[in-house]
Amino acid sequence: MKNDKNDRREIFGWLVYDWANSAFYTTVVTVIAGQYLTGLAQADVGIGGSVLNLGPFGTVTSDNLFTSTLGVSIFLQVFLLPVLGAIADFTNLKKRLMAAFCYIGVVSSSLLFFVAGDNYLWGCLFLLIANICFAAANVFYNAFLIDITSEDKRDKISSYGYASGYLSGVIVLITNLAVIGFAEELGMTKSTAARVSMLVASLWWGLFALITFTSLRSRGPEKGSVPARKLLTVGFTEVFKTLKELYGLKYTFLFLIAYLFYNDGIQTVILNSSVFISQELFVLRGLETDQSFLIIIFIIAQVSALIGALVFERVSRFIGAKRTILVSLAIWCAIVIFAYGFLETKIQAMVMAGFIGLVLGSAQALSRSLYSQMIPKERESAFFGLYEISEKGTSWLGNLVFAIVVGSTGSYRQAILALIFFFVTGFVLLLITNTTKAIHAAGNLTPAEAGEPH
Repeated sequence: MKNDKNDRREIFGWLVYDWANSAFYTTVVTVIAGQYLTGLAQADVGIGGSVLNLGPFGTVTSDNLFTSTLGVSIFLQVFLLPVLGAIADFTNLKKRLMAAFCYIGVVSSSLLFFVAGDNYLWGCLFLLIANICFAAANVFYNAFLIDITSEDKRDKISSYGYASGYLSGVIVLITNLAVIGFAEELGMTKSTAARVSMLVASLWWGLFALITFTSLRSRGPEKGSVPARKLLTVGFTEVFKTLKELYGLKYTFLFLIAYLFYNDGIQTVILNSSVFISQELFVLRGLETDQSFLIIIFIIAQVSALIGALVFERVSRFIGAKRTILVSLAIWCAIVIFAYGFLETKIQAMVMAGFIGLVLGSAQALSRSLYSQMIPKERESAFFGLYEISEKGTSWLGNLVFAIVVGSTGSYRQAILALIFFFVTGFVLLLITNTTKAIHAAGNLTPAEAGEPH
């Protein structure tokens, strides 16, 4: 049988997808949409004004409209993604499902261009759909890593994927921030410039994804054809089968729990770094927050994440992916300790952002490739459905701890230090995870057994 892995054209097409979709997530979800939709809502009902009364579930206000939208998106992903992954493994629909969710997401995100005035709830709906589709397409995208690479190439290709995404994200973000900053000189209002920026990022996602879908080859179904009307039934049945399989693969299960903890810590630091720096370096000193400085911090983190993904991939060639992730988690612990006890100046904040980026890129890229080796063949999409919700669906826990500590102590430094629990717990669980046994139990070869990396 012809080996269909490590084809350069397929690998290039796969890498391009990270380049494509990172523009959407960095520009739209992370930077612009939140401020834009919140601004529209506050202009309509006032700061803290009621937008939706959900009865026993509380009230959505103009202040929490964006976070509520993302929260609903994550909640729906928890149920949707494993079912989609299971369906993809049972059919030959993986590439078509990835393309379908990609372009539904592109269209939904592009429609944000038409959101203005008091129709911001439509904007929330478009963002909700786009974010769900972004995550759904990523389930199949991650699963393709196993289809197109052998075990000895996976750390490298996964790291290159994240690196290309970070590079694309920072290029598109800087360009869009420049458009917003010089909006009047370009004959636009800042509001129009923000809508144009979200449209550009969305179209970037869709246009570059065309390269991916013309390069990747569909893999045939391994389990026979299933009537369309039975796909949903098969999906739910396969989810339970996947959970049962995962429970039987004890070291894969242990790794996923470790990932839940340390990724939760990582996501919480990323989501709260701006407010932490704003409070500690500006607000608590009676100064007005320097928004341009916060943008510089974000860009530094993005660029260093690109570097970290590449540098730590080379480190992993010598000490292995698991040990490299452990090193990055030790650095994460040092970061939160530094933020708690030593952060005092803008220069220190910039250096800290650089270190955050370095270990962000390495932890994400190597965790994905290591996990891909621990899951059974022909079950890739189903298991990556669980991985994707592990990445997105539990990030509320760290934020909850952060909010509780801030509320009870009034200290953002105490809150950032509390996150060390997630990194230490993840470190210990990963340390006791026998990754070699996990790989063998899944019926796979370790990178060393598959061939010398080069």
